[in-house]
Parts: sequence; structure tokens; C-alpha cells
Amino acid sequence: MGIPNTPLSNVRVLDLGRFQAGPRCGLVLARLGAEVIKIEKPGEGDRSRDHGPFVRGQSAYWVQYNSGKKSLTLDTRSEEGKSILSELVKVSDILIQNFRPGTMDKMGFGYEKLKELNKGIIMVNISAYGQFGPYWERVGFDQIGQALSGHMSLTGEKDMPPIKTYAPVVDRITALHGAIAALGALWERNLSGEGQTIDVCLADSGYSLTEIPVSAYRGTGYVTEKTGNRYGAPPNGTYPTKDGWVLLVATGAEIFHRLCSLMGKEDWIGDDRFADFESREANIDIIEEAVIEWTKSLTAKEIVSLCAKADVPSCPVNSLTQAAEDPHPWERNIMTEVDDPVSGTIAVSGDYFHYGRSNPAVGSPPTPGQHTDQLLKELLNLSEAQIEELRKQAVI
Repeated sequence: MGIPNTPLSNVRVLDLGRFQAGPRCGLVLARLGAEVIKIEKPGEGDRSRDHGPFVRGQSAYWVQYNSGKKSLTLDTRSEEGKSILSELVKVSDILIQNFRPGTMDKMGFGYEKLKELNKGIIMVNISAYGQFGPYWERVGFDQIGQALSGHMSLTGEKDMPPIKTYAPVVDRITALHGAIAALGALWERNLSGEGQTIDVCLADSGYSLTEIPVSAYRGTGYVTEKTGNRYGAPPNGTYPTKDGWVLLVATGAEIFHRLCSLMGKEDWIGDDRFADFESREANIDIIEEAVIEWTKSLTAKEIVSLCAKADVPSCPVNSLTQAAEDPHPWERNIMTEVDDPVSGTIAVSGDYFHYGRSNPAVGSPPTPGQHTDQLLKELLNLSEAQIEELRKQAVI
């Protein structure tokens, strides 16, 4: 047997996750080469298959969290379905779930039961507020992490109401926390021979975004305020151009001097008004007026080109159309087209990792129950007759 070409080629994951954080955790492991078995309801499959937007009939929402997984339909409320899930636990390494805390115990699949079935099983529990704590019984989505942690209060311009980010950053961070913890547990299992539980939640992930201002407040009472698109000494933020907007980050002294040269403001380099962070903050209006006058005279592409040659960090503020057409995600394989049974082809997230030797595992989205027969035969040694009987009973 040769060396596997994916890092987790010998790892099997049972994905009982729903919507975003749970399935995304499974997706990260799938990209690393794990065999991820998505457990779906018999018939229509996972509810998020109906979430838009759609690409020629296929949910772009669903495929981003589930492409490359294997789909097994199973009625986990029936005794037969529970029996099959029990057998799957015995031959798996990781189980991911993001039901309300306590639900898995009610189903008969709390960790103590899982450990009886397989002492090496690693259980990733994902929830809104955690498996313990003051709010553990509450349900929630991405936004609760942004709201509870103060992140929403710091997003936007000074006079705006609290604003969430468009992207579900808390869901994504929670998924990564779950995947990283699962990898750590796999490594620890090599030493102890035992699995363990993992408890990650949206609220905790929200605080990972505000840990610095929270620390500052707890230590000194300092209250961080909104800065909008600007952070640190100017120029640092978004500026209008002939054809859109550009981001400039010239907070450091050396970078500021390079930008001064580009703008024809060489005399500013030795000017005491702009000698350090504090003096530039005090004279922000002068700086911002000059920067805006300069950026408005050029296109975003021209500015980025000039800044790139001068080692001044800059970037066009892309519209979604421009972002989708930018070569970066396609040349880096961050986004890639795969075959899809519904839409023909569809763009999905690709290789986040870029290993030197190992390859990512980027696969197509499965149809509901596409791999049910295969998995029951290969993993549980069920016969065609047994599988057909389970289908007649609507267990699968």
C-alpha cells in the first residue's frame, strides 16, 4: 500500500450537523481527505438543500457545506435507524452534531453511550452557547455570537446602529475551532487510545473576535469605539477613485513615506505634523483630504498598480461581481468548479491548505442517499435483501 495522498485518508466522520457550523466542520475534515458520511432524512434529505440562492436548480448554500461528502439517508428516530447508527459509530473516528444541548442524550447517543460503542470515538458538540454555562439551554445562530461578544457594537461607522457582518464569520470560526479540536483529539488518541468530547460554540467564537477590546476593558476600563473602515493612524481605510473604491493601509512610517512620494507630497516626509502616529491622528483632516484628492484622480486599478510597485499595501474594494471574476481564488484553487448531479457543474470552495505533498479532497455534492447502499454494504456488511427491507420500512 502506498502513502496516502490526503492527510486524513484513514479517518471516518459521521456528520449529523445541520445548517452551517456543524456541516462546515465536517467539510473542513472532508477537504483534508476524511471520509465524511452526511446523515440525512430519508426522502428529501437535509433541510438546507432548499436554501437559496440556486444554480440551475442546485442550492449554492447547501453545496458549500456538503460537497465531497457521502450521503446516507437514515431515520434516526426509528429503532432500526438507531441500530444502524450504533453500528456506524463502531467503525467511525469522529461524530459531529449541532443539535440543542441534551438532544443527543434523548436520542440515546450521548457520549457515554458512544463510548460504550467505541471507546475511541471523538464527539464534536457544536451549539449556540456551549454544553455548560449561563445560557447553555438557549438556541441561536451566527448572529448571537456577534451580538453577545460586542462584535456588532464595533462594526460600522460611529453613528450607525449595531451591525452584523454579511458573512457568517462566527459560524465559520466555530467550524474551524471544531475541526482543529478534532485533529488535536485524533493526535491525543494515538497516545491514550481513547476518544473524548469537544465543546465549541457560537458565543465563544464571538468572543474570539473581541478578545483584545474585552481584555483592555477588564484591565483598565478602556472602551473601544467604532472605527468603520479606518484603523490606526491615517491614511488607513477606503478611499473613492474614478471608478470605485480602493483600500489603502499606510499606517507605518516607512509605508506612509512611500505613499507621500506617490502622491507628490515628498515635503510631508520631514514635516513634524506627520512625524508619528499621534501627530498624524491630530492632522487627520489634512491627510485624508490630500489622499482623497489623489485617489479620485485615478482608477482603482491604477492606484493598486502604483502602490504595488512602491510596496504600499492596497487593494481594490471589489463588488461581488469583481470578486467572483478576480483570478486569485481560481489560480489558488480556493474556488473550483466540480461536476454536480443537479446543475451540471457548480463552483465550490476548494483547497484552503496547499500542502507541499498532500492533496486536498474536493468532491461533488451528493444527492440524498446517494451512498446509502454502498456504505451499508461496505461498512456494515448488509445484504441487498436487508437493505431493501430497510427501504420498505422507510428507515433509509
